[in-house]
Amino acid sequence: MRVVAGELRGRRLASPPRGADVRPTSDRVREAIFSILGDISGAGVLDLFCGTGALAIEAISRGAPRATLVDDHISLAQANVDKLDLDDRCTLVRADVLRFLRRDPGSYELVFCDPPYRLADRLEGKLESLVAPRLAKGGRLIVESAARRPLQLGLPTLSKHGYGDTVVTIHGHTEGASG
Repeated sequence: MRVVAGELRGRRLASPPRGADVRPTSDRVREAIFSILGDISGAGVLDLFCGTGALAIEAISRGAPRATLVDDHISLAQANVDKLDLDDRCTLVRADVLRFLRRDPGSYELVFCDPPYRLADRLEGKLESLVAPRLAKGGRLIVESAARRPLQLGLPTLSKHGYGDTVVTIHGHTEGASG
């Protein structure tokens, strides 16, 4: 696994061992996501269920000034942030994502959400109500989920793309969100 583009292009990222619960976003899917997003210079990033931190790190490599990475297991993300010397641009939060969203007052232009596929049913309603207020005006929520059981959120959908067994849905800012 490598950073696909930007200032850190080609740098290797620590990957989980085979059989681990962490399912990192593939280089191919990350490249496609960022091609769809276009210029993200200046965007504040929130990476929920960050795993290896690859999405947030890719965003920083492509011009995002800061990122908050949240997961209940952050050792791989921490290793990658340390390895790439991004401690001053990344805030790592070891927490349950739903609890974090309930207490975080932040507003973000890009929110990545890549929960374990097996949790889709349990998370849908909660994520929708907790993530929408975190989107800055004009912000986008990028959700990665299983093609056989996509995460259904009632937020406006800007685009939806399939990549093998993965579906990436990009939602837009909703009225009433902070910003």
